[in-house]
Amino acid sequence: MNYKPLLIVLGEPRSVFIEIFLKAYKKLRKKIKRPIILIGSSKLLEKQLNYFNYNYNINEVNENKINLIKNNNNINLINIYLDVKKPFQRIFSNSNNYIENSFNTAIKLLKKKQAIGLLNGPISKKKFLKKSFSGITEYLKYKTSSSNVAMIIYNKQLSVSPITTHVPIKFVNKEITKKTIKNKIKLLNKFYKKFLKKNPNIAVLGLNPHCETIDSYSEEDKIILPSINNLKKKGIKISGPFSADTFFISPNYRKFDLVIGMYHDQVLTPIKSIFKFNAINITAGLPFIRISPDHGPNEKMISKNISNPTSIIKSILFFERSL
Repeated sequence: MNYKPLLIVLGEPRSVFIEIFLKAYKKLRKKIKRPIILIGSSKLLEKQLNYFNYNYNINEVNENKINLIKNNNNINLINIYLDVKKPFQRIFSNSNNYIENSFNTAIKLLKKKQAIGLLNGPISKKKFLKKSFSGITEYLKYKTSSSNVAMIIYNKQLSVSPITTHVPIKFVNKEITKKTIKNKIKLLNKFYKKFLKKNPNIAVLGLNPHCETIDSYSEEDKIILPSINNLKKKGIKISGPFSADTFFISPNYRKFDLVIGMYHDQVLTPIKSIFKFNAINITAGLPFIRISPDHGPNEKMISKNISNPTSIIKSILFFERSL
């Protein structure tokens, strides 16, 4: 069987991502059939290979010939220029161009359908995205001209998705509309059926404490419940709204495949508490599947060789087993 390669953008030069990739590569290189192609600096990778005492060869790949890569005997890499002198150095001005060029190369290949999907390392949002985008999800939505995307923190036992993603809490209620809720949930339902071969049982959380408010206007009554009822009529298996404060301590949550929250930390905090590193971040709605491990650059742990590779291992295995 001819497997399309998985592209991995190394992302922020000053992060733990290469360290955890090397740990994952050591564990998986002889077990997976799908070729992995990194996109990033060969010089940076070589310096960290030496620092962490790995004896792997780098196979520099021509981006126009990635179809010729059939295995992971060596570390396959499309080189993106970066003037780097140390294995770990502070974020500098050239980093932004380097990250942008890396993503552009990946997106170009994915638009040509030459790869199965994208896994990207973390980036420094303040320095790379600045104020243009609130997160990589939104950045990739713009870069691919996608109209509707959704974040899924995925675990086989239970997954979550926030209606609003990287939005300050004071703006959340303004982002909660019937149109947004219905479009996101229809997209997620379609994603589950197409890629996970499952008709998901979906729970929706409310916005207000206990799904109540002393005001005359209630988002639960005016927006969330009518949206749920509309989606039920379209054949989607959906229930709610449930009170977020007790939902995850009740055994009832195990009846559901996917829990929809109204804002980021409402659902990401409990799933990270339950599954720790055993979850991956999937973006649905792009022209390709994009996944990132569920962690940031983690500058405090750089060079210490103690970072946990579980999330990137799960990410790679998702592409290997589910697509």
